[in-house]
Amino acid sequence: MSPKLSMILAIGAAAAAVLSACSAGGPMASKSRMGFFVTSTNPGKGADFGGLAGADRYCQSLASAAGAGSRTWRAYLSNSAMAGSPAVDARDRIGSGPWMNAKGELVANSVADLHANNRLAKTTALTEKGEVISGRGDPVNLHDILTGSSPDGRAVSDGKDNTCGNWTKSGDGSAIVGHHDRMGLRDDAPSKSWNSSHATQGCSLEALKKTGGGGLLYCFAQN
Repeated sequence: MSPKLSMILAIGAAAAAVLSACSAGGPMASKSRMGFFVTSTNPGKGADFGGLAGADRYCQSLASAAGAGSRTWRAYLSNSAMAGSPAVDARDRIGSGPWMNAKGELVANSVADLHANNRLAKTTALTEKGEVISGRGDPVNLHDILTGSSPDGRAVSDGKDNTCGNWTKSGDGSAIVGHHDRMGLRDDAPSKSWNSSHATQGCSLEALKKTGGGGLLYCFAQN
């Protein structure tokens, strides 16, 4: 067999494998449909993402690295009302759904479904790489996910710092977090909430780790 013919056959086989993976719902097909993930890591400054815009850029960069950058990504974060700027609700930033994880598993059909009957759990709240985040009971607990939100996905107006200065603090302050594994120390609804479980002890990575977190975010495809 000539070298040229061998090359043609090899290219054909590779193309067939790609088509087969896509038609069978393989990894490439799943990533093209991915509309939700938990960030695999924190960029290094705790809850300081440079505001909502910086958090959105971080979600977008991780999605792009995972092969899903053609969609517009938003961080599931609320902003508190401050002088000259109104509150922002996380639920209003993320599009209308439906959203699937990196393995093509449905997480929620709509915003209403997400906040009432979603399918989030440790095994479905996967990273952009399709990996499971460690949770309660694991050697390292990272189940705290930053949201700054109430259970229905809105900003909380109680006079407290619930968003680490609207995601600009990496020292003193606090933020509301949810539990991606729906597990907590207590057997009540807040302890098991995916988006509104408790407040952190600070805004630095070290402080976030104290309650079981790593400064991770939920990211959703807006379109």
